[in-house]
Amino acid sequence: MTTSTRLHRAWSVAAIAFVAIIGAAGFRATPGVMITPLQEEFGWGRGLISAAVSVNLLLFGLTAPFAAALMERFGIRRVVAVALAVVSLGSGLTVFMNASWQLVLCWGVLVGMGTGSMALAFVATITGRWFVKHRGIVTGILTAAGATGQLIFLPLLANITASHGWRIAALTVAGTALAVVPLVIWLLRDHPADVGTTAYGANPAEPVAAPPRTANAAARALGSLRTASKSGAFWALVVGFAICGASTNGLIGTHFIPAAHDHGMAETTAAGLLALIGIFDIAGTVVSGWLTDRVDPRLLLAAYYALRGFSLLLLSHLLDAQAHPPMLFFIVFYGLDWVATVPPTIALCRTHFGADGPIVFGWVFASHQIGAAVAATGAGVIRDALGSYSLAWYVAGALCFIAAAVSARIGVRRLAPATA
Repeated sequence: MTTSTRLHRAWSVAAIAFVAIIGAAGFRATPGVMITPLQEEFGWGRGLISAAVSVNLLLFGLTAPFAAALMERFGIRRVVAVALAVVSLGSGLTVFMNASWQLVLCWGVLVGMGTGSMALAFVATITGRWFVKHRGIVTGILTAAGATGQLIFLPLLANITASHGWRIAALTVAGTALAVVPLVIWLLRDHPADVGTTAYGANPAEPVAAPPRTANAAARALGSLRTASKSGAFWALVVGFAICGASTNGLIGTHFIPAAHDHGMAETTAAGLLALIGIFDIAGTVVSGWLTDRVDPRLLLAAYYALRGFSLLLLSHLLDAQAHPPMLFFIVFYGLDWVATVPPTIALCRTHFGADGPIVFGWVFASHQIGAAVAATGAGVIRDALGSYSLAWYVAGALCFIAAAVSARIGVRRLAPATA
């Protein structure tokens, strides 16, 4: 086989990144499965348990821009390996907890920081360094890895929890995350220059040297934020992505299973429906990546948010003890739209902020998780106060229409210089 016909190294790096994201995604599926068992065993209210989930979601987002800067300082491989180990530690320690502050420490702090280092800023870093051609569709595929993890873990964890208890499910997540660490150390590489090649689709006659290591990752992250905050496009992306997080991870990802249980649906059935969202999310995100290479990302975001708003306004009328056809239609429709927003958002960050794009996207993603954290706690409080999640669905639907309007008004592209 000649050099020209060999598979480009970028594809193997993308494959390992895909597996690593799946390894970290196990915990993303855990809260919805474990809220009711924790409530029954410890007597904690849903508002309290949701608060621990909110800490996780918040740190998941706030860690991302610093993790992107740390990847510049110490390399992708080291940061990802440590992140997976921290996820494993946090999930494993939950089996020993007997107080609510320990839930916040394990679920919130440890797993939040670990998964935050494996968040979508990691995807932006990989695609930015390793791909020129097909960057949009690779972004979609790597983003879909989280949904793939959900698809794998949700039914598994739901059945393990029902049959053997939530502690065995937590240990399953811990073991999976830890098992990926050797693969990351062995196969993941930081930059094409490290293996004597160029990014896929780049001109091989113009090799690009690996970027210099930054001395201060925190200063790099904060400097990128300072520069980006002067742009209206940045704040439009922040508002839209905060609403995106509130209407996905914070609301549906955290509360769909207990909400369905309130209507008489078995938790294993509800977990299966949430996993089904993951199936269609994979297709929707990959197609969104393909479209991002061809269509104005602003128009894509506006369409995605508006369609999501319509679906959420209908949800309170669809929940029932059985998975009837209208409910299944919602699952398919909502699944296609779940994280389809990510490829166009990353593309807009790259277009407006240049070399700072991955770190700026980390800050935009932080807003996503702030929105998710507010929604996770807010929906739990609404349920405790009103006995129903209906108001939460309506508020989220209305917010999605605001996100659609804001996204459509993002200015034309303006490439900003990299932060020194």
